[in-house]
Amino acid sequence: MSGTSEGCVRVAAVGDVHLDQDVVGRYRPALEHLGEKADLLLLAGDLTRHGTPEEAACVAREFGGLPVPVVAILGNHDYHSDQQNAVSGVLQEAGLTVLECTSTVLTCNGVRVGIAGTKGFGGGFAGACASEFGEPEMKAFTRHGRELAARFGTALAALDCDVRIALTHYSPVPETLLGEPLEIYPFLGSYHLAQAIDATPGTALAVHGHAHAGSERGTTPGGVPVRNVAHPVIKQAYNVYQLSVSELLTPA
Repeated sequence: MSGTSEGCVRVAAVGDVHLDQDVVGRYRPALEHLGEKADLLLLAGDLTRHGTPEEAACVAREFGGLPVPVVAILGNHDYHSDQQNAVSGVLQEAGLTVLECTSTVLTCNGVRVGIAGTKGFGGGFAGACASEFGEPEMKAFTRHGRELAARFGTALAALDCDVRIALTHYSPVPETLLGEPLEIYPFLGSYHLAQAIDATPGTALAVHGHAHAGSERGTTPGGVPVRNVAHPVIKQAYNVYQLSVSELLTPA
């Protein structure tokens, strides 16, 4: 853990790697020396192309056996084949921690880092969002996003740690969607996720993926830094962010 001081932790993150047999090996060369640059790695969903166990095995080969802990969530692509439980199982067998409305605590360089994760869901943002009104299909769509965010918020609040990180696939804020067509914002994120994040003091960073044409940086209404780490946005194997107990966030 050279290169960082006591009381700080370096967080590497990437999402939307969309691995299958044709892509295996793309990220591994940069990951081999990850321990020199970061203390943990977050994977922000869409780890596979179609959500099959075979593709999950490719993810396990690429991101398993790294010199730092790896914490992941699934994305919409990872649910596509209705085998999300099998996908999670393959990743966990490879030593990755997979979250869904659950949390984990890691001790990195003297800091207890709490991470709560969920895929999340769409629904839109303040002033332009879906509501639980009308057809049962619309009510179900909206309710699903709200209920996931509520369960995620409970997991985030229950963490006993020095700093909290919120890990989602869908975006909690519209700022990190800039570059995407406005018409699809409701399918890229939800303000319910931001409300869950802001409801818990001590959340130092929110990380998400999903928006390939979006922007990297945003902030929740409560002031929590949000980072879109989708690979097409960051255009490298991972980004690294430095957190401290005082909740400072600076690029590493």
